[in-house]
Amino acid sequence: MTGRRHPSSPRPRHRRLLCAAAAGVSLLTGCGVLPGDPGDSREPLTVMTWAPEGTAGPATVNMAGMPAMADAYARWINRRGGIDGHELRVITCDEGDTSLGAANCARQAVDHRVVAVVGSYSGHGRAFMAPLEAAGIPYIGGYGASGEEFTSYLSYPVNGGQSALLAGNGKQLARVCERVSLVRPDTVGGDGLAALLNTGLAEAHRPASADIKAPEDATSYEEPAATALRRAPGGCVTAVLGERTETFFDSFRRLGPERAGVRISSVLGSVGQPLIDRTGGRDSPFEGAYLTGWYPESGDPRWDAMRQVIQGYAFGDDRIDPDDTGVQTTWIAYTALKAVVEALDEPRITAGRVATALNRGTEVDTGGLTPVLRWGFGDLLGSSAYPRIVNRHVTFQIVRDGRLVAQRKGFVDVTETLSDARLSDARPAG
Repeated sequence: MTGRRHPSSPRPRHRRLLCAAAAGVSLLTGCGVLPGDPGDSREPLTVMTWAPEGTAGPATVNMAGMPAMADAYARWINRRGGIDGHELRVITCDEGDTSLGAANCARQAVDHRVVAVVGSYSGHGRAFMAPLEAAGIPYIGGYGASGEEFTSYLSYPVNGGQSALLAGNGKQLARVCERVSLVRPDTVGGDGLAALLNTGLAEAHRPASADIKAPEDATSYEEPAATALRRAPGGCVTAVLGERTETFFDSFRRLGPERAGVRISSVLGSVGQPLIDRTGGRDSPFEGAYLTGWYPESGDPRWDAMRQVIQGYAFGDDRIDPDDTGVQTTWIAYTALKAVVEALDEPRITAGRVATALNRGTEVDTGGLTPVLRWGFGDLLGSSAYPRIVNRHVTFQIVRDGRLVAQRKGFVDVTETLSDARLSDARPAG
């Protein structure tokens, strides 16, 4: 089933084209009733995108590019006549990287009766999912920073979160490393990462990684860096510390000649093209690093449509970096919203109708940035640890001449790795 609902009586199919042609006049109030089409006014479509925007501190996250991308997308799609004739109205909220901020944003979404929260970032799933569930508001294409995104019945993730990245990182490193040290946060969320990495390593008959815990808010990592090097001599060191990954590898670099011959690795979100650029490009300490990502490398032509929208409708907003994984996730999430609204083909879109269409298996073609996405019951991973994962594919990338490029063409399926990870150890990461 596609989730598409057919009107009970025929309606002129040229109506959307008329709306688009009249966009410059009518979209301020939505595309109104047209002659010969009584009672079929397309109501505006209100959604919310939230993320921490102005945070600062040793363990905080700033993802201001995500709400900025949402605003640019709205300007672009409305210029084209809206989504299926519906004016798209985006409300943004600064989540502040706190549970209180996340809960406040969720309550605002409820108050504004949004039809979905789209392309957002928050690590505080317990705070925001309960209000959304109570109001029946779907959460489409969150970044994957909280475990609840992969367990809530109203969450529709577009990637496999950190769990898929670690499962893929194990498979990627198994091809090049005899031994691996994993440096990860000393947190409940970090406790499940080693099991996922080790399952990927085990598929290639590699020994389990050395599991090295590290504080997620440290200003220096000399001791974990030395331990990682000692426990994987001549092998690979992979670090998954979010915003502090840069700090860890700076400490690792300072170990001097003894680290020669040791390959380094991480996952997108902890390391990305913006960080590589900021730390020296081809002279960056990440030159030669192996990275596992959700999507194609940022220079792939499949991102051209997003880049054109940014160029034409972001108006020079320097918060939006097309190489940033958060910006990319927001683009994909709004692509999913567009597909669902077009499949519904209704004058009035509600949160309940969006969720129902998603649950019935509406297909989302992201132009090759992900596999075709569906959230029907048969499409879910079904694992007790992360049942809502539908995209179990990752990409293998490597830093060459300061740019992230594909190490291996196409997507790598980690379904079996995720399913085989010991569920007693593999908690949803976030």
